[in-house]
Amino acid sequence: MTDIAFPVARLQEGTLRQLQQLEQRLREETGEEIVLVAYERKTVDEEETKR
Repeated sequence: MTDIAFPVARLQEGTLRQLQQLEQRLREETGEEIVLVAYERKTVDEEETKR
């Protein structure tokens, strides 16, 4: 059986900077403290998780 896991994504410097800029724009537009989180979709075999 396979499961889906969502570990935190490891982003390259430029991609992380773009994400932070988007957070800032959303904060300015909404007046709210906006935090975006990036996850990586990963298929995990159940047997792997038991090791």
